[in-house]
Amino acid sequence: MAQTNILLETGTNELEIVEFYVNLDGYEGHYGLNVAKVVEIGRRQNVTAMPDMRHPAVLGAFAHRNGRIVPLIDMARYLGSGPITNEDAKVIVTEFNTVCTAFLVSGVNRIYRLSWTDVEAPGNFLQNISQSSVTGVVRLEERVIFLLDLEAIVAELHPAMAIRFDADDNAVYKGKTYDVLHVDDSSSIRSLVLDLLTREGHFRLTQRVNGQEAWDYLTQLRAKCEDAGEPITRYLQGVITDIEMPSMDGLALCKQIKEDHILRVLPVAIFSSMINESLARKCASVGANAQFTKPDLKALSSKLYELIEGANL
Repeated sequence: MAQTNILLETGTNELEIVEFYVNLDGYEGHYGLNVAKVVEIGRRQNVTAMPDMRHPAVLGAFAHRNGRIVPLIDMARYLGSGPITNEDAKVIVTEFNTVCTAFLVSGVNRIYRLSWTDVEAPGNFLQNISQSSVTGVVRLEERVIFLLDLEAIVAELHPAMAIRFDADDNAVYKGKTYDVLHVDDSSSIRSLVLDLLTREGHFRLTQRVNGQEAWDYLTQLRAKCEDAGEPITRYLQGVITDIEMPSMDGLALCKQIKEDHILRVLPVAIFSSMINESLARKCASVGANAQFTKPDLKALSSKLYELIEGANL
């Protein structure tokens, strides 16, 4: 099954997930991932072992028909169980952070169209026991589906793919410090972005875990400004948001900001692992001022500063 474009209207807070299952020791686990990250779903591939494979879940690599060499990860092994051995096992080829990665799973059920309001944020206990590899919980047909943080999984198995920050020697900062709202459901990314973007004193960050919490904060701030007769830019100069988040996604958040007669002046930067040509068009269609691909924070830091400076706030 090949995936080209998800047929969803942009900014409606909808998503499509593909449900797959993994046969673990004594039970069957059900998981999901965003269809927007899926290149194709096919049969098990013969792989060639790679030198110095750091984790037993990495089985090797195979040549994909797009010409790329794609690593294959056994999801049962990653989840601490025995290897996947059934002959009808499936391989889900994904693309995010501009990299192709394949996941071996026991089987694939179907695709569901949902609203992000149907996705529950994982509680602290679930995040702790899953090592923050679960980003959302969906209850479907009397069973629980865990949405996996594939970026965190790949970063654990291949540290070079983790979010990073390299100094930008060409960045020009004019000594000003700007207040920015950062929205991301990943606690590890929030911590890293907070540390890295505030380290040199160019930004002060307020953070929220999903689009709905961010919208609630923005509307409260808007009401405060209206009561005081002050512009919104008195308190906030920009917004950074992820796309995939429970309750409200980043595209819906951006659309609401840009349709609001007071908030629309705020530059909005989308910072997501899913940015590609198609998603970039969707970001533009909801009014985003810029889009940046994880895991590189360098471009986000310098370009966001330039974006706010150019807006003359």
